[in-house]
Amino acid sequence: MPEDQPGSTGGARGGEWNVPWAEPWAASEPERAELAASFGAAVRKTGALMQLMNQAAADRIGINATDLNCLNILSFNGRMTAGELARATGLTTASITGVVDRLEEAGYVRRERDPRDRRRVVIRLVLETALRDVASVFLPMMRDWQAMAARYSDDELRLIVDFYGRMEGVLQEHLTRLREAGRNPG
Repeated sequence: MPEDQPGSTGGARGGEWNVPWAEPWAASEPERAELAASFGAAVRKTGALMQLMNQAAADRIGINATDLNCLNILSFNGRMTAGELARATGLTTASITGVVDRLEEAGYVRRERDPRDRRRVVIRLVLETALRDVASVFLPMMRDWQAMAARYSDDELRLIVDFYGRMEGVLQEHLTRLREAGRNPG
């Protein structure tokens, strides 16, 4: 992106590009274009930092980043079948079997028969172990997020929560698009 385009904060030599491969943000006003480009760069930076945080936390806990991500997804419900976890992550059921084997060996999950359908196996989070080993790693960051949220009004927090809900929808849509493109090349 040339230096005179909105969203650019320097040339390639400075390594300061915000959105080097994206199309310029369409806006009638230069200030709006600059703000939109800054928004895009902020989303990318946050996403990159979240991935790095996930890897650092996984390293600290002693599991791999994929297993930690699966554990995080499982924590929203507390229990899922292997098929549900595979669909939620985009991993194959064979990969999920390996993930569950490792998490079960580490004491983070337990395989149980579904009491409503004895043929189904449910993966259940072992809350005590997860709280002790995983939540404790994230606790300092969670406290900082709580302190940050306390600085916003209720209406501002509603806006932020709405934004993240909409962002989740966009990410789910494009995750599905990428997965389907991978299954249907050409």
